[in-house]
Amino acid sequence: MRVIVAGGDGYLGWPQAMYLSRRGYDVCVVDNFCRRTWDLECGTDSLVPIWPLQERVAAWRERTGKTIDMAIDDLADYGFISALVCDFHPEAIVHYGEQRSAPFSMIDRRHAVLTQVNNVVGNLNLVYAIKENNPDIHLVKLGTMGEYGTPNIDIEEGFIEITHNGRTDTLPYPKQPGSFYHLSKVHDSHNIQFVCKIWGLRATDLNQGVVYGVETDETKLDERLATRFDYDGIWGTVLNRFCIEAAIGHPLTVHGKGGQTRGYLNIRDTMRCIELALENPAEPGEYRVFNQFTEQFVVSELAQLIKEAAVHKGMKVDIRSIADPRVEAETHYYNAKHTKLIDLGLKPHMLSETLIDSIFDTVQQHKHRVKLDRIASLVNWRNASNQVGYGSVSAKADEDRKPLKAVAGTRGASRRR
Repeated sequence: MRVIVAGGDGYLGWPQAMYLSRRGYDVCVVDNFCRRTWDLECGTDSLVPIWPLQERVAAWRERTGKTIDMAIDDLADYGFISALVCDFHPEAIVHYGEQRSAPFSMIDRRHAVLTQVNNVVGNLNLVYAIKENNPDIHLVKLGTMGEYGTPNIDIEEGFIEITHNGRTDTLPYPKQPGSFYHLSKVHDSHNIQFVCKIWGLRATDLNQGVVYGVETDETKLDERLATRFDYDGIWGTVLNRFCIEAAIGHPLTVHGKGGQTRGYLNIRDTMRCIELALENPAEPGEYRVFNQFTEQFVVSELAQLIKEAAVHKGMKVDIRSIADPRVEAETHYYNAKHTKLIDLGLKPHMLSETLIDSIFDTVQQHKHRVKLDRIASLVNWRNASNQVGYGSVSAKADEDRKPLKAVAGTRGASRRR
């Protein structure tokens, strides 16, 4: 199968490209390197050193004899993505290529606009490229469990049956996103469902939980094939932050009451979930939703689990509650269904099986690279206007166009290798 992986230089996109290539897929990765640019803006960096994409691809060929194609450009440029789809003839497109950080989207107006334009326009261009070139292409799109919010009822997989005034219908599950990033994903979902209905496209929307882990069978082949490990207050996850704090002797910082509950999954399971979606494609005209996670954890419970794992490794760890910078329920009901991928054959890796051996070992090896002033979650949802400390873009309110272009990435003719 021929597959385009959009966002193929990213935390999940790069290991996904290798995973599929190793299993016989013909893969082309698309990226404009905006994620690396945003690190420069925000003063952040991956804990694990990551190599340039060209060197990653060369190392992959050297280690496996397999080739991964590259197309370096921006999904916001319709001419580029349409020409690539026409030229590469994919049977499926895996879409990781979006700005993925809620805090980044909440820094100020500019970052909110950047997030929505980058994500919504790029996704629209992609579905138009499919429609215009080959409507039979299967779109596998990374959504987020954050689209649902934290309702006081069970979360279904995409749709819910409702009876109202004596009549019953199956409708999209109500969305309650918690940031401009999550809102962009909701817009994507609505747009994809719409084009499946009116154009007969086929799509799988994967509402993914929090991904943890940094190693796959492919990344372990060579240090040049490593993927990102983000721990900071913009790009990092709570689990990664806890692991870093434990490693450097800092208290684990729990936001507010620590009752926030979310779904989590191992990076290896993300790779397999995409493969299962590709092996079992949606039908023409079908828009389907899978909730992509394997376990649920309360933040305070997660902190305790990581504390116990750290103590087992000989570390002394405390847990401290701090003010929650987000606008969210700090304790709430949360019960999300996630059976469809299990039914297709997913065999999950549990957090208890991987935390000590993989994540902590990685953190200990690279903790000298930690930027201490980047760990805290400094972006405050209630003050999303020109917040200090996250790059020059937010400080240049009078220069609307140039900074936005610089962050969004270079457009123009594609350079495919």
